[in-house]
Amino acid sequence: MSIHRSSIAAPPDGPAAHVDLIKESHERCTALGLTRIERPDYEPLMRSDLNDARERNRKLHTHAAPVMELLLEQIAGTQSMIVLTDAHGTILHSVGDEEFVTRAGKVALSPGVNWAEHSKGTNAIGTALFAERPTLVHAEEHFMHANQFLTCSAAPIFDPRGNMLGVLDVSGDHRAYHQHTMGLVRMSARMIENHWLNDHCANRLRLHFHSRPEFIGTLLEGIVVVGADGKLQGANRSALDQLGLSGVALRNQTLTSLFGTTVAALVDHFRSPLALPMKLMLADGRQFLANARMDWATLAFMPPGPQSAESAPLVLTPQPPQAQPQPPGATQVFAQPGVAAPPQAPSGPLPTGLAYLQTGDVQIEAVVQKARRIINRDIPLLILGETGTGKELLAHAVHQESNRSKQPFVAVNCASIPESLIEAELFGYEEGAFTGARRKGATGRIVQANGGTLFLDEIGDMPLPLQARLLRVLQERCVTPLGSGKSIAVDIAVIGATHRNLREMIQRGEFREDLYYRLNGLVLRLPPLRERSDLSLVAQRILANECPQGAPRISAEVMALFQRCDWPGNIRQLANVLRTAAVMAAGEPQITQAHLSDDFLEDVRRLAQQQQAAALAAAAAAQAQAQAQPAMAQPVAMPAGPAAAPFAAPGSAVPPAAAYAGAGYPGGYPAGTVLGSLPATPMAGTPAAALPGQPPSARTLHEQEITMIQAALDAAGGNISEASKRLGISRNTIYRKLRWNRPESDVS
Repeated sequence: MSIHRSSIAAPPDGPAAHVDLIKESHERCTALGLTRIERPDYEPLMRSDLNDARERNRKLHTHAAPVMELLLEQIAGTQSMIVLTDAHGTILHSVGDEEFVTRAGKVALSPGVNWAEHSKGTNAIGTALFAERPTLVHAEEHFMHANQFLTCSAAPIFDPRGNMLGVLDVSGDHRAYHQHTMGLVRMSARMIENHWLNDHCANRLRLHFHSRPEFIGTLLEGIVVVGADGKLQGANRSALDQLGLSGVALRNQTLTSLFGTTVAALVDHFRSPLALPMKLMLADGRQFLANARMDWATLAFMPPGPQSAESAPLVLTPQPPQAQPQPPGATQVFAQPGVAAPPQAPSGPLPTGLAYLQTGDVQIEAVVQKARRIINRDIPLLILGETGTGKELLAHAVHQESNRSKQPFVAVNCASIPESLIEAELFGYEEGAFTGARRKGATGRIVQANGGTLFLDEIGDMPLPLQARLLRVLQERCVTPLGSGKSIAVDIAVIGATHRNLREMIQRGEFREDLYYRLNGLVLRLPPLRERSDLSLVAQRILANECPQGAPRISAEVMALFQRCDWPGNIRQLANVLRTAAVMAAGEPQITQAHLSDDFLEDVRRLAQQQQAAALAAAAAAQAQAQAQPAMAQPVAMPAGPAAAPFAAPGSAVPPAAAYAGAGYPGGYPAGTVLGSLPATPMAGTPAAALPGQPPSARTLHEQEITMIQAALDAAGGNISEASKRLGISRNTIYRKLRWNRPESDVS
């Protein structure tokens, strides 16, 4: 069948546009080296990889599964099945007529199989992913003959900001195809998008509108998401169609510029539960009727007044009774009396791309600004940093902001693939290229990334012989699969990353110098988390991603723990800690120590003990030096940072200053204070050795310990258990030290 014969229920663009779409897809397949007579690779992902893909797209599956069941009832008995894929074309879920499932198994319409164009040629799923529009591929329009008994109708699924989430497809016997199938698929895709939007933006103001009031609440209604400052943050496809705007153009608008109203006016109008739809008017005179949706029970608004939303943004976030006013855009939190709350993440949707990484840290800001300058300049990027610092996150952000953002981002971890398989994984192979090879071969990762970005993580672990082949690919922009004599032209942007020192590896002969200089057009180094100043905001953004329905806040006690931790696993470790804590704190307003895992708390305690030992050793060395030079009155400087309070336990309510305040200085010793310069002050409970007028530096280390313990006991009202918690030592230690310090006359 010629592609010119396919006008069967062609998409709205018309038969001519449909013919062009299929023709262009066939040309792409030919350029990729595919042939019409070959049998496609129907091998699914390994179970672990499929589970990873499903976990990444869990939210998509949650919203799509009930819609797929509803769609199945509509097409029952049509010899068809419904398929959901991710944004790369990998099938996540499928349902269908039992009679057709067996036949569909021959072309692997089952979870784990990839249906992108580079793998299966022209097909509705792969072509819809590439074209980003609803696509029908009927019978012989499929590039590969093996798929030509099918007719497939697919529609892409987008989030409110226009990012591709996946594809919904109905595939069936081409002889039983019905023209209404494409319309049902498109409606179902819009249902999934609307469910996603309403769920993801449940705590934000949403306008549901249409020019005809009877269509509000149906699939035809437009939905726009409004930020606290009146800016439009996203919309569904119906809204974009009615307004005649692209997603980018809509996000450049505000309520005032587009609809001629403000957030305050909307709030005033819809305060009453019986409020009628509000009339909105565009600049061109078109009128719409709109309803506002939000969680009115938990959202507090600025009282009505003369100010507009543009000049005084409203805080559309939960706030407790008698909450103190905060700056515009700040998130209200439930503060505990007497406990300073850590900074909270701003309200509104999280930024995307490189903006997501901008959290106020100076080092990260410098990295982002450098990365922005090379985007779309064909300059290779090499990212260095410890494990878990976010190298792949930075690479993906660069890809999102480039002209290649609509094309694949393919990540390859060179350290996780066995050395014997990494060559086949990268370059692909033909049938029979090696023992155990898949029948009909496999497409390599480099070809999969054609048109997009190839991210080579841990490139320092790539075997030396393979480095030469990669260098040739980067120079010639051609790939030759194993066992093949035919080269495939590729257009890719390459980003490398490693935690190793490549220059040292070059000196040892473990990494090719020519490949290093091919990869390091710009080298960016990501700082470890312990060196960053934005820990609080990073933690809040991680929680916002983990808990889109509303993240619990982090208590000041837990944030103090986080600040003391050295985070050897960096952001990856922080994300794991917060993910567990968020699950444990489900339904509670904040994360406390009780929600943290025991191993993490043990790590923090161990670190505190190491810091304590280092501080005691430094103090002992300084005292020994002072005693060795009695005539010089050598002052001793107290160390700054966490080590300055050797007895301040993780999570202790007594900060370092308060601990030293117990030694006779109400304000505590500031960091770097020279003890010899402070006035001697008599103290309650001071050991007999600390005579009036004796400077603190003249007291022994043991005496200073006793002073701190007695001060903690006084602060705890004599409660030894409470004092032990504040000092981070056991009750037995307190008993022992106090017993040793009792005057001999008191010992029975």
